[in-house]
Amino acid sequence: MCRDTDASVQAWLSIVGLGEDGWPGLEPAARAAVARAAHVIGGRRHLAMLPPIAGQTRETWPSPLLDAIDGIRARRGTPVAVLATGDPFWFGVGATLARSVAPSEMRAFPRPSAFSLAAARLGWALQDVYCLSVHGRDLAAIRPYLDNGTRLILLSWDGRTPAAVARLLRETGFEPSRLTVLEHLGGAGARCLSDRAADWAHADIAALNVVAVDCVAGARAQPIPRVAGRPEALFEHDGQISKAEVRAVVLALLAPGRGETLWDIGAGSGAVGIEWMLADPANRTIALEARAERAERVRRNAERLGVPALECIHGSAPQALAGLPTPDAIFIGGGLTHAGLVERCLASLAAGQQARLVATSVTVEGDAVLAAAMQRHGGTLRRIGIERAEPLGRFHGWAPARPVTIGCWTRAR
Repeated sequence: MCRDTDASVQAWLSIVGLGEDGWPGLEPAARAAVARAAHVIGGRRHLAMLPPIAGQTRETWPSPLLDAIDGIRARRGTPVAVLATGDPFWFGVGATLARSVAPSEMRAFPRPSAFSLAAARLGWALQDVYCLSVHGRDLAAIRPYLDNGTRLILLSWDGRTPAAVARLLRETGFEPSRLTVLEHLGGAGARCLSDRAADWAHADIAALNVVAVDCVAGARAQPIPRVAGRPEALFEHDGQISKAEVRAVVLALLAPGRGETLWDIGAGSGAVGIEWMLADPANRTIALEARAERAERVRRNAERLGVPALECIHGSAPQALAGLPTPDAIFIGGGLTHAGLVERCLASLAAGQQARLVATSVTVEGDAVLAAAMQRHGGTLRRIGIERAEPLGRFHGWAPARPVTIGCWTRAR
């Protein structure tokens, strides 16, 4: 049920979505909200769409945009209108404002989003399309979505974005994919350009554009699998990487939810932390790696596998844990025998939920640490042995990997 947080304060903030058709395209209620606002804030392009209104003050967005929030809140109780593009609550300013202003104090007047307009123009079923933004974001983040037959609609950063998308598709083996660039959707200057990524040579692209991608995998394409336990070959490593089968079990025990934070201690190649973030785009990993060259390798793997926001710290636990954000889950893949590390990690887990700690060992000394921790704190231990068939002359034989002991603690605190 929706409840007002302060019934004495009426809606004073109007969030008005504008299309390329500008003021004439607004519904009467949206026009009225702008007309009665004492103060209007928006981009230069949007402010230029409004007719003059006597006694009204107007302000362009500062950079960074968040600097304007306190000023908007300071006008609480006075009619204020905020101008946005299309649907303000789809990669728009609406969600940003909702973190500072109660929903009962806002009224929103959305227009069709760029995603809706693009899908209608292309005849695509929007529910079957990945709708993403690369506006102010690392383009590598679209990498996990590239697969044969998938469709993406991307909000561009500027006129150079389509060429960058085409380049990424070529680099990842998706060069047969078709790109369609839609400029100034819904306006008189609307234009559509389409070509394969392999042949993309368009340079004169308007800054306001949307890129639609119809993915086709080429012979070199290697889509990122959707489930945990991805092949070791996907990751750059020096041998310090868990087998895919073990990693699948580790991720199942870590049980990533949505928007959760993982500490990946002794990250090695970063595979566990990367798979944690691939489980949900809102997830966060903070990886610790004591060796500088491995820390750099973790960062390269994260970028290449589409989770560029992964944070990798060159340092050792437990010293480097000081000051880190509270984790929902922790994985100890290296450094397990450091005195007190398990206790420190258990004490660091988030309160008020089912927090998880998972640790692996391939040594007698590490196994002893896990066994002692189970005696003190409960939890579970399991041991996994993997054998893979490998060439043996004209035939194949079973090649065993070193057994891995996995300790797991789940705590409701």
